[in-house]
Amino acid sequence: MSKEIELLGKLSNAFGPSGSEEDVAEILKKELEGHADETRVDKLGNIFFYNNGKDGYSKIMLSAHMDEIGFIVTFIEQDGFLRFDTLGGITSNIMLGQRILLRGDKGYLKGIIGTKPPHIMTVEEQNKVIPKEDLFIDIGADSIKQAEEKGADVGVMGVFDVDFTDLGGGYFRGKSFDDRAGCAVLAEVFRSMKDSPYNLVAVGSVQEELGIRGARTAAWQVDPDYGLALEGTFVADVPNTRPDRVSSKIKGGPVITILDRTAFTHPTVLKTLIRIGREGSIPFQFKKVPMGGTDAGAIHLTKAGVPSGTVAVPCRYIHGPASIIHIDDLKNTIKLVTEFVKTISSR
Repeated sequence: MSKEIELLGKLSNAFGPSGSEEDVAEILKKELEGHADETRVDKLGNIFFYNNGKDGYSKIMLSAHMDEIGFIVTFIEQDGFLRFDTLGGITSNIMLGQRILLRGDKGYLKGIIGTKPPHIMTVEEQNKVIPKEDLFIDIGADSIKQAEEKGADVGVMGVFDVDFTDLGGGYFRGKSFDDRAGCAVLAEVFRSMKDSPYNLVAVGSVQEELGIRGARTAAWQVDPDYGLALEGTFVADVPNTRPDRVSSKIKGGPVITILDRTAFTHPTVLKTLIRIGREGSIPFQFKKVPMGGTDAGAIHLTKAGVPSGTVAVPCRYIHGPASIIHIDDLKNTIKLVTEFVKTISSR
């Protein structure tokens, strides 16, 4: 297994819903602390790695968010079932029957999202999406007391319970590739910059799924000359998708954003990425459906403004229980971002 995939596996399996990113930060710290001139964590939990280069080179901020979509317990029923809300964008149609991993004060709890059996549903109920308000998490408890004894409580958070798996042929399945794929790119690019003249700050940001919160305060502290968000973006190269709605494809190379709901990529950043890809024969594609947002949405509005953009690894089924990725896309994204840092630094 390549070092990129080994790291992605560790990051994918880590527990890190929004607001509880410490495990992911610890993985990045172990990977990068020995390659950084300085490492620090701010008050919100963002982690920073500094490569202090030479005067005359621009300061570049790379940002990958550490959090993943998840769940938070909001109420415990008398019979031990847990009511919940979602952390980030999870649609109700993919939740029913999914395995959930919760972490309370007494450790991990495993459960499943349930509802009443289809056998006693009306035809109308069987044919509609069940709203999350009618769903619950079953942890195998028959009372509030038993649920609490297991460690369940209001405020306990959880994630989908999925293990990183090699599917063969360069394909891998796992949870939270949005944005652990971006975190893997961040780590590999930063590692390659040790003893280089480039002024690079790699940031593992928090709470992106709740509204790009960590990157906002992180960029204020870094005050970079250029910013680049590293992401795992959605792929729609699946059956029954209109050609014009196929935003990106697996094995199509890193995905360059021109426009999304939070940012318009700065022309200098966009042109530099395109030129690097074409001159270096690095395959790349554009994000063709301008939906979603990334850390770049916060970075580019920092102080007097920061020229910013987004490069992402294409991943099928993000914001669901599990995603699929191809190693070629991960490696090519690392190549593109590495060359971007070297090129933009001299501007």
